[in-house]
Amino acid sequence: MRVHICAVGRLRAGPEKTLIDDYLTRFDRTGRNLGLGPARVVEVEDKKGGGMAAEAALLQKAIPQGALICVLDERGKVEKSPDFAYRLANWRDMGRGDLAFVIGGADGIDSALRGTADHSLSFGKMVWPHMMVRVMLSEQLYRAASILSGGPYHRT
Repeated sequence: MRVHICAVGRLRAGPEKTLIDDYLTRFDRTGRNLGLGPARVVEVEDKKGGGMAAEAALLQKAIPQGALICVLDERGKVEKSPDFAYRLANWRDMGRGDLAFVIGGADGIDSALRGTADHSLSFGKMVWPHMMVRVMLSEQLYRAASILSGGPYHRT
């Protein structure tokens, strides 16, 4: 199952990009034998300042046709890492070829796009900067692959 992180905004070189690249490389390596990956980041940018609706339209274009959609949203479900790992495995086992994680801009994700999501995930009750959410999602993808492969990375 190919993983697409569809996000608003361009991430420049720096520590966040380095972390994302590292975790996604680890995810690809660990997930390959599990039928997970590769993972890629698709960035969209609303240069005309059209707000959340314009961002949602750009995000919709970035999501592969037929992909399972998981939005990252403060109103979403808070899950433990093993539960997230097993959710990924279940999605893979459903035979879906693509999984799109959608990360909105500074104002979040337009309600119309949120309404089309198959799942909504939250990284806690606090609001996180959307660039940090990319890092946390990348790490959780690697952690999920490690859990599913029986690797030592995740300790409880």
